[in-house]
Amino acid sequence: MSLSYQQMKIAVPLVIKAGNVPSIVGEAGIGKSALVEEIAASMGAKLYTTVVSLSEKGDLAIPVPPLTERSFVTTQHYGTLANVQFGYSETLVAIVKQAEAHPDQPIIWFLDEFNRGTQAVQSELMNLVLQRQVNSLKLPDQVHIVIAENPDSTMENFADSDYGVTAGDAAIRDRTVRLVMKAAIDDWLLWAQQLQSDGQPRIHELVAKYIRLHPNLLAPADHEKDLYPTPRAWARVSGNLRQLEQLDEETQTTLAADLFSGDLGSEVGAAFAKFVAQHGQQLSVADLIDHSTQLQFVAEVDRLTAVRQWVKELTKYPITQYPAQFKNCLYALSPDGRFAVVQDLGEQAAAAEQIKALYQAANENPGGDQEQLYRLLEQITVEAGD
Repeated sequence: MSLSYQQMKIAVPLVIKAGNVPSIVGEAGIGKSALVEEIAASMGAKLYTTVVSLSEKGDLAIPVPPLTERSFVTTQHYGTLANVQFGYSETLVAIVKQAEAHPDQPIIWFLDEFNRGTQAVQSELMNLVLQRQVNSLKLPDQVHIVIAENPDSTMENFADSDYGVTAGDAAIRDRTVRLVMKAAIDDWLLWAQQLQSDGQPRIHELVAKYIRLHPNLLAPADHEKDLYPTPRAWARVSGNLRQLEQLDEETQTTLAADLFSGDLGSEVGAAFAKFVAQHGQQLSVADLIDHSTQLQFVAEVDRLTAVRQWVKELTKYPITQYPAQFKNCLYALSPDGRFAVVQDLGEQAAAAEQIKALYQAANENPGGDQEQLYRLLEQITVEAGD
């Protein structure tokens, strides 16, 4: 079970108001931090964030001796830094001061990447969750703690998760409410369309259009490669694209694929670069028919999208009329892509009659394009069954 972004906007405040601690579990880059920021704003709460993965044991609890004027380094433009061997949580001090100055305003302390911290750090922070206390300092009642975690293999439905996390102990699980967050395409596109202060939507229109065409690429489950798309990665791509458009066209063409691949991985990055170069124009079925022998120059994801569109338009472009072109398109796809197309054919009423016609033509005219297409479809079906 999992909740979309919009559902989480209801569930997290509900858990907070009930006096409990929500633990938001979701893939990296899915939008957990943005969710907490929006919830804090909707509650009128002051938000403080601590990235637990960057914390060390003792950051909250090691005592610091009284500081003198000589203990501080003062800069002209960048503020003041305490030059001591052991630091303390500036966040905790700021929270207490905020609570005293504004006793009626709620405060959210967001412990991000909680299970990426060491076991010692997690145990230290659990005093905040369990006892709401650090040494002699008690958290004000208006402070609400929210935790965010990446999935780990001990969690239900995440047995294959490979994040470098430290699984929490039973006390953490028993004292928090786990809310699993999923990437929902409609939620993300709604967020993407929201206007910023400069009047532009959050996400570049070509990025949003590409995700509408390829919703499976917003947050794919396959993490085998070191770089892969995430909602956060697409947001970075959007920003980079806006800057790229300020350059001359030749430079854009030279940089685009490598620039986008740095966030999305080489395959998706190259495909999106071609999409941008085409100004968001997708291959049409007519393009497939006219250029079926040149599909090796088109990204796999765009080939597959176009061929599946052909299957939807079988009454307009019968494969009995264009057997050689459809065969070339199938050969241009990966084995998984071919199987996906054959599955689509099985769901189209028009396909049954056309495949039957291919079978009859194969018997009447052995060796022709129609027989070759029929045998290829038959082979794909058999291989899928194996």
